[in-house]
Amino acid sequence: TKLHSMTTLMLSHRDCEKHVMLPHHPESPARLQSIRDAIDANPPGDSLRRRDARELARECFAGVHPDHYLDMLSELDPGDGIARIDADTSLNRHSLRAALLAAGAAVEAVEAVLAGEARNAFCAVRPPGHHAETAIGMGFCIFNNVALAAERALSLGAERVAVVDFDVHHGNGTAEIFLERPDVMVCSSFQYPFYPGRFDDVDAEHIVLTPLPAGTGGSEFRQAVERDWLPALAAHRPDVLLVSAGFDAHREDPLAGLELDDEDYSWVSELLLDAAERHCNGRLVSTLEGGYNIDALGRCVLRHVQALCAA
Repeated sequence: TKLHSMTTLMLSHRDCEKHVMLPHHPESPARLQSIRDAIDANPPGDSLRRRDARELARECFAGVHPDHYLDMLSELDPGDGIARIDADTSLNRHSLRAALLAAGAAVEAVEAVLAGEARNAFCAVRPPGHHAETAIGMGFCIFNNVALAAERALSLGAERVAVVDFDVHHGNGTAEIFLERPDVMVCSSFQYPFYPGRFDDVDAEHIVLTPLPAGTGGSEFRQAVERDWLPALAAHRPDVLLVSAGFDAHREDPLAGLELDDEDYSWVSELLLDAAERHCNGRLVSTLEGGYNIDALGRCVLRHVQALCAA
């Protein structure tokens, strides 16, 4: 069924909440519950349509994650326990399905937006993805959801894609995957020096890095984003804008040291929607990355989705 062109599509799946790492791990199922609760308590309007994500088919990983990486993950069998990928990232028996659903949501959202079924989309999924490199899962991430979405956009006829990442941690995986691919611009703001310390000093015209010192607040963040991202996006002229939407630069987040507040997330959401309107007919797909203070995450994702619905 075709959706109205002004619709905001929200893709998620309850099975993403079955993925559990170690006890008390910050990347927990409560994150998605907080988002659902915030949106249910404050419905953003009739333009929001929800859809259950589908698992991404294996052939759709081509160009992003190689077969040997997919095979390695498939061979991990945690049974009723936990299988570790690295010190921060582990799997239970539901995790691979959750990761396939998260990747599938991002790809399905791009398909819907490029087909005109929705104006924009938000993927409320976990695990996050932007730290996953070509054949390395790390930093809570298994598959690089936004990179898979970018690859799908190109396969559907987009000539240029832009990925904008406002997570507090650098999207090292996205930068690594597209380092030799100038058709995909990657703009990333992040606390520096900080985790993960990979691909955060590369010299490539289409990799736009915005490092921010600990303690950076909203005013400095806004100035840096306008200085670095807006000219780059204007020069690149993307056919679709993808967003790695991390909410862990919030002052209440326990894992980092930037000082953004709720209003800064409304601002950056509106800025990116305006850029999408100017450069690619409003085509924008956003997918959840970090955000580990449950209350702040729910509030700020609500603001993000409200901006999408109002566009």
